[in-house]
Amino acid sequence: MTDVSNARPAVRPARPFFSSGPCAKRPGWTPEALKDALVGRSHRSKPGKAKLKGAIDRTKALLGIPEGYRCGIVPASDTGAVEMALWSLLGPRPVDLFAWESFSEDWVTDTVKQLKLKDTRVFKAPYGQLPDLTQYAPTHDAVFVWNGTTSGVKVHDGDWIPADREGLTICDATSAAFAMDLPWDKLDVVTFSWQKALGGEAAHGMLVLSPRAVARLESYTPPWPMPKIFRMTKGGKIVEGIFEGETINTPSMVAVEDYLDALSWAESVGGLNGLIKRANDNLHVLEKWAAICGWAGFLAETPAIRSNTSVCIAVIDPDFTALPDDAKQDKLKKLVSLLDKEGVALDIAGYRAAPPGLRIWCGATVERADLEALTPWLDWAWAQVKDQ
Repeated sequence: MTDVSNARPAVRPARPFFSSGPCAKRPGWTPEALKDALVGRSHRSKPGKAKLKGAIDRTKALLGIPEGYRCGIVPASDTGAVEMALWSLLGPRPVDLFAWESFSEDWVTDTVKQLKLKDTRVFKAPYGQLPDLTQYAPTHDAVFVWNGTTSGVKVHDGDWIPADREGLTICDATSAAFAMDLPWDKLDVVTFSWQKALGGEAAHGMLVLSPRAVARLESYTPPWPMPKIFRMTKGGKIVEGIFEGETINTPSMVAVEDYLDALSWAESVGGLNGLIKRANDNLHVLEKWAAICGWAGFLAETPAIRSNTSVCIAVIDPDFTALPDDAKQDKLKKLVSLLDKEGVALDIAGYRAAPPGLRIWCGATVERADLEALTPWLDWAWAQVKDQ
C-alpha cells in the first residue's frame, strides 16, 4: 500500500482528457486534420459519396467485418443506430434482454415500454456484475451491450451465443468497437459511434448487419409506424445505398473528415490489434496503481469482465464506504473538482446513475504516459478530500 500523502506531484498529464464520451482525440490531433473537409459541397456529390464510402470501407477493413455483412453510417450516434435496429427488427420472435448498467436498461425500456413487446425476458445484474448470459434462448432474439460504458463491465466472450441460433443478436458495441475483439459470427447487428474509442466527433452512428439481419428486414414488416430515419427497406428490399455512403439524412462532412483522420491514425498504430494493445496497456496502468494505492479499486471486481475503455473506479476506503450515498457523492464532487481545477483530469466523474465513483477512459487515443502521470494526482487529490 502506498502512502497517500499531501505532496503535490511534479509531473502532469500532457493531455488531461479522460472523458468517456466524447473521448480524447488521437495523439497529435489539431484542427489542421480537418483541412480537407468537403465543406460547402453536397454529401450527394461524387466526392462527398467517395468520402462516406471510404469511411465505411475502411471501418470494415479495420474491424475485420466479414464479407457479406453490411455497414452503414446512420443518424443520431450509437443511440440512433440501436433504435433503428430495435424498431426495425424486433417483433417476430421472443426477446431476451440483458441489462447491467444505464444504456442496457434504456434498451429494455424501449423494447418493453415503448415497443410494448409482450414476449420478453429481462435478465439484470447490478453495476459491477454481468447477468447470467447463458440464460439466452437461441430461438429468441437477444439485445445487449458488449461493454457497459457506465459500469465498466464487458462481455468476456461470445461462447454463450450458439452458432446455429435461430434468433438475431443485437449488440450495442459503442465503447467496445476499436478496443475489443468482437466475434462477428455471433453478432447479427452491431452498433457503435465515432466519438468513443477513436475520439471522433459526435452525432453519427454506424450500423452493421449480418446476412441474417438483412433477411429479417426483407421478410418482416413491423406493425408500428416507422419514422423516415429508421427506414432501411423499400418495396420489401433493403436500401443498399445506406451501406454505400448514401446516408438517410445530411451528415457533417467536417465530422466525416475527422473520422477519416482517426481511421488513418488507427491504421498507423497497427490496426485493430494495435488499438486493443494500447487500451489493454492503459487499463494495466490503473490496475497496477489500484493494487497498491489502498483507497481505490474497480467497480468490476472480476478482471475477466473488466472494461479496457470505460474504467470505473470504486472507492474502497472503509471510512468512505461507511458514508451515506449523498455524503459519498459530495466527497467525490470535491475530488473531481480539485483534479479539474489543477488541470490534470477532466470529466472523470462517475455516471450519474452508477454507484459513487470515478470513470476514467482508457481507450487507445489516451496515452499510457498520461495515465501514469495521473495516478499520483489521484492519490494526492484523495489525500486532500478524504477527511473533509
